[in-house]
Amino acid sequence: MTGLTSRRRIVAVGVATLATVGLQDSIAAQAPAPRAAGAAPVVAIVGARVYPVSGPMMENATIVIRDGKIAAIGASVAVPEDAQRIDGSGKWVTPGLINSATQLGLTEIGAIPETVESNAAGADRIASAFRVWEGLNPASMLFAPARNEGITSTLIVPNGGLVAGQAAFVDLQDGTLSDMLRRGPAAMVAQLGSSQAANAGARGELLLKMRELLDEARAYGTRTARGGQRPNPTEFEISRSDLEAMRPVLAGQMPLIVNVDMASDIDAVLRLADEYKLRVMIGGGAEAWKVAERLAAARVPVLTGAMNNIPASFSTLGARQENAALLRR
Repeated sequence: MTGLTSRRRIVAVGVATLATVGLQDSIAAQAPAPRAAGAAPVVAIVGARVYPVSGPMMENATIVIRDGKIAAIGASVAVPEDAQRIDGSGKWVTPGLINSATQLGLTEIGAIPETVESNAAGADRIASAFRVWEGLNPASMLFAPARNEGITSTLIVPNGGLVAGQAAFVDLQDGTLSDMLRRGPAAMVAQLGSSQAANAGARGELLLKMRELLDEARAYGTRTARGGQRPNPTEFEISRSDLEAMRPVLAGQMPLIVNVDMASDIDAVLRLADEYKLRVMIGGGAEAWKVAERLAAARVPVLTGAMNNIPASFSTLGARQENAALLRR
């Protein structure tokens, strides 16, 4: 997004947030029309080049935003009399961008532990009951720069361990956590690449631990459903809350995001997903292009990026900046 803004001025419109790039001065210079107390202003962006979510690009189009949501869009849309008018001439308007894996709002300064809320100290590196959004800082100073670059929604994800915990989908709007939270939990997050799990040992050990967790969670669910009572916690090595949190994953109701980069690790995740009938997503996936056909056949999404033009670790020796394009193809 930054590279685009150096050449064009871009506006990103989200469902609940209007994020602007290069338009701050024009907005501030225009006083909003009178409106009912407490009501959100009606906004009309006029004369812009618009790229909708679906459908062709529109030249010289108008977007009307009412109550924080897009009410109308098109070349022939009339501007309401009570609207705050923004001149979009020479600018682009795009849907709000989504960052699909971030610690935004969870980490303020990485070197200061008391400002980091993304890591749980789970027993045996398992923290599946950890709800990462409960530590979100709605007043984070990093939200405004993200919005200014067009990011209007994010998936905030936990970090560390074999099972890091539960992720949530949030909108980057002003207010409390209740105002920002769209879905929590949205996914379970795990890490099976040895470079991503501190002191984890061999990759085979990580897979063994994951299978033990899934088997125990399955047994826990079976015992609970059969007897109508919760099993004795001493019957299981893993905590009851962590086993309970894994049940939606085993039932296919919650996706499991597995952070791996090497093609061999991705292949192992696909085998694990087939064995336990899991809905998995690959996080990172630097070498996903090497197993693109298998990923496509299994209909497994990949949350990836390509900001580095050289390998960052042994696990990313096969990284390519055209990874996403190759996967889409």
